[in-house]
Amino acid sequence: MTLKNFLKKVKLSERTISAVLGVLVVVVAGTLLFNFFQSRNEAGLLNGGQIAEEGQQEKQIAPTLPTTHRVDRGENLWRIAESYYGSGYNWVDIAQTNSLKNANLLLVGQELLIPDVAVRWPETDLVDNGGRVNTYTVQSGDSLWKIAMAVYGDGYQWTNIYQANEAAVGSNPGLIYAGQVLVMP
Repeated sequence: MTLKNFLKKVKLSERTISAVLGVLVVVVAGTLLFNFFQSRNEAGLLNGGQIAEEGQQEKQIAPTLPTTHRVDRGENLWRIAESYYGSGYNWVDIAQTNSLKNANLLLVGQELLIPDVAVRWPETDLVDNGGRVNTYTVQSGDSLWKIAMAVYGDGYQWTNIYQANEAAVGSNPGLIYAGQVLVMP
C-alpha cells in the first residue's frame, strides 16, 4: 500500500497533514525553549530576564583555620593548599602538620589537619633596585607558567623566562626541576 492510497482511505489531504506536523514542530520547539530558560533561571543565571548580579549569587564562605580536610580522589597537597590559602606553596605546612612521610601519597578519605599559618609565596633570591626579581629557585609543583604568574602576574611571560634560561632548561620547557635557579629577565 502506498502513501497516497493510505491517505485516500483515511481521507486526509496533504494540506491537513502538513498543518498537523507544523503544529507538532512548534509545540516541541516551544517546550525545548521553555525548559532551557527554566533551567537557567533555576541555576540563578537569569533573574527576570537579566543576568544575576554578584550580590544575588551565593557567596562562598572561607573556612576558618585550623580545620580538617577529607581527601577526595585526584587531590594532592598543592591543590588542597590552593583551596585553603590561595597559594599552593603552603603544601609544606600541611605536610609538616600532619607528619606525612611521603607528601605525594594521600589516601582517599584521609583526614588532614589544615593549620592556621601565614600564606606562603614563591621564594625569591635576589631583587634589584626596582623591586624586580632577578633569579628564582624552582619549587616542587612549579611550571614556567606558574612562575611567570607569580613573578610578573602574566602567565604568557613564560616564553621570556624560557628564552633567558634555555641553556639551563634544555629543549623542553615543560621539564624544570625543584632546586633549579632560573634567571628572571
